[in-house]
Amino acid sequence: MALPLLATRPITQNARVNSFPIGGDEAPRSQVDVEEQIEQAYRQIFFHAFKVDREPMLEMQLRNSDITVRDFVRGLLLSRKFREGFYRCNSNYRVVEQVVGRVLGRQVHGDQERIAWSIVIANHGLEGFVDALLSSPEYLQNFGLDTVPFQRSRVLAGHARAQLPFNQQAPRYDAYWREVSARRAPASPFAGGGAQFSGGQMSTAWVGGQPPKLAQTVWLALAAIGAVEILRLLLTTAASMLSTGSAG
Repeated sequence: MALPLLATRPITQNARVNSFPIGGDEAPRSQVDVEEQIEQAYRQIFFHAFKVDREPMLEMQLRNSDITVRDFVRGLLLSRKFREGFYRCNSNYRVVEQVVGRVLGRQVHGDQERIAWSIVIANHGLEGFVDALLSSPEYLQNFGLDTVPFQRSRVLAGHARAQLPFNQQAPRYDAYWREVSARRAPASPFAGGGAQFSGGQMSTAWVGGQPPKLAQTVWLALAAIGAVEILRLLLTTAASMLSTGSAG
């Protein structure tokens, strides 16, 4: 039996007042064409999408009205780009912050909501979490089926400055992923023990950060042969130049 979602309540003033939207990606637009909706969705979910990150099949389905904007957003959230660039680079708590900010257009309501949605991720995975958010009353009331999500309550009356856009507040990954990557990467034997490879795993044949003795011997022998050959070539060239000069 699946655990029900824990109840949470808003903890910020921004969540209790009506939005005062201004033009831009943080506000809904009326009568936008499909191409503009597609670009808005990419900016909202990915912040920026390179050509290799785009989803041509989803775009075609939206252009043909086979799916709704909400379905298109769901497809982006479950895409390879989002899984590899956001989901796998963060803890469950951080994933909650990333997805809630992009889908519901607001910050999470503290640790209580982080824990509640993290339980959903643990039980149902990323797909179950995304479906729960997109089917929530909050999403349907604010965006419905055909509006690209946008950052809500960013501009408030009485505030001299608007809040930073969500993508600037919450970068794709933080120190957590850098620390995990550093632990997974083997120590480089050529950098004094302090540097790290950018990725990959150390071969089991390596001992103490060093290659096998045979490999080291072969490498040193090849290096010595190469040095001798280069010296021979230099001496031969110099002798030829001297002999030519003498003959002249």
